[in-house]
Amino acid sequence: MFTNVALRTVLKSTAGVLRDFGCAVKPWTCSSALTAAPGGVSAVAGSFALPPPVRHYARGAKTKKTVPQSQLSDLHPTMLRMDYAAVPLVQTIDDVVKRLLSLELACHSDKLQLKKEQLIAKVQRDESDRSSVEVKVAILTARIRNYQEHLQKHHKDKANKRRMLMAIDTRKKMLKCLRLVRYDAFEKVCEQLGITYTFPPEYYRRVTRRWLAKKALCIKVFKEVQKRKEEERLKTKQSLASIAAEAAKTNATTH
Repeated sequence: MFTNVALRTVLKSTAGVLRDFGCAVKPWTCSSALTAAPGGVSAVAGSFALPPPVRHYARGAKTKKTVPQSQLSDLHPTMLRMDYAAVPLVQTIDDVVKRLLSLELACHSDKLQLKKEQLIAKVQRDESDRSSVEVKVAILTARIRNYQEHLQKHHKDKANKRRMLMAIDTRKKMLKCLRLVRYDAFEKVCEQLGITYTFPPEYYRRVTRRWLAKKALCIKVFKEVQKRKEEERLKTKQSLASIAAEAAKTNATTH
């Protein structure tokens, strides 16, 4: 309480002194005449210097990431689910019930199943074909693209990323086998499903200085061994030639 009374008296006295000098300044305000003390604090008790205003510049506009188009975007919402598409009674039912059975209110698995059937219909050999290599490649393609769309949103999902890589390896082996056995079917599958087949590299090993030194040493040893073998072949040929000449001389002398 005594400190508050003392502070008020000091403020009144400083205000009276400033009035006598002709500058009307209210206590606890900022003034250029009172900011002469170092550190930005006024020399007169009861007044403080405010810091300069901070300019807040506008932030740059964030660029939106371009999301690739989904493989399910070409499925129209009015299309019926695969389980009800072949039922003739569906065409005569009410519009509300038909909407409930359409893809508009269907789950993701139903849409993916319909997309698999569309891809299978492009590459299958006949209507009853469900186990050929082309059909398996179509099913794996739909599954791989579904994994890719999922990982665009959830890039930390390591389990699905591993499943996607395993499916890609399986499809690559099937395409390699199909290319060796039936090249026309291989070209048709790649064209209909939009697959770009890339050949694997000839050598998978990572090049290091130790590997290069070891390879150079192996090549040098191989050349030296080949050189010694060639010398041994020449010696054997010369020895055989000398033996044949001696045998010819002995035969000539006996006759």
